[in-house]
Amino acid sequence: MILLAPRLKPEAFALLPEGVEVVYFDDPLPEKALRAEVVIPPYGKREVLGALFPRMQRLRFVQTLSAGVDWILDLIPEGVVLADGSGIHDAPVAEWVVGAILASLKNLPLFLDQQRRGLWREERVLDLEGKTVLLLGYGSIGKAVEERLIPFKVELFRVARRERPGVYPPKDLPHLLPQADIVVLLLPLTPETQRMVDKAFLARMKPGALLVNAGRGGLVDTGALLEALKAGRIRAALDVTDPEPLPEDHPLWSLPGVLITPHVAGLSEGFSRRAGRFLAEQLGRYLRGEPLLNVVREGY
Repeated sequence: MILLAPRLKPEAFALLPEGVEVVYFDDPLPEKALRAEVVIPPYGKREVLGALFPRMQRLRFVQTLSAGVDWILDLIPEGVVLADGSGIHDAPVAEWVVGAILASLKNLPLFLDQQRRGLWREERVLDLEGKTVLLLGYGSIGKAVEERLIPFKVELFRVARRERPGVYPPKDLPHLLPQADIVVLLLPLTPETQRMVDKAFLARMKPGALLVNAGRGGLVDTGALLEALKAGRIRAALDVTDPEPLPEDHPLWSLPGVLITPHVAGLSEGFSRRAGRFLAEQLGRYLRGEPLLNVVREGY
């Protein structure tokens, strides 16, 4: 079996089952790449993949290393199975969320700016303890965030597409949003979730609340977010934006109360190690004809 994959650290491929030949996305692409049954696509390379997939007559399975598949879903040929990388990014994204919350509540961006200017200027900061946190999206990453927040003695609201004990459905958001001090976005980007954080959503948030986006930039109406931030109604910590990359002259960069990182929440030193363990299990299942993990159905 030929696996077409981007050039990752060797540890990402160290545990692969016998019989798997790895061919890399190089320029030019090796001829044998067209004979691959399985592809691990490089994130965001839509033009390359859109031209390549129709030429791959043996393609049976596409495995992303991203948890979200909005960027590739419409490119998958009919009859080809798509699976996402849910689970690979749980720990680093959850750590980023907690870190972003703490940095925002403790006003670290302001103090870092003062440090650069040599200013010793005291300012009262906020506590995480006792805050109400709304997790919008309660998959594996949401659960990882919850585990790391519990020691801070916060109150948690969990919201997901499917209602179940302890988890609210989206229709309850108008009641929950005014109670939340922190709203964490962890949803996939689908037609149903695109720009769901709109003017009405933001208006329902508690004054002074913190919006944390570790999902996709397209979940948020950027124009509505800019209005809310300029009015000083809310604050924001964003690892993803719309557009992305964020242009250097975009007003989001300079607004007070905003913390921005360039989509790095899942880009951690342990990525190749975690991806390697996952790929070993997934490709073993593929070769044995067993059910695959994280098969995408209806965009999820």
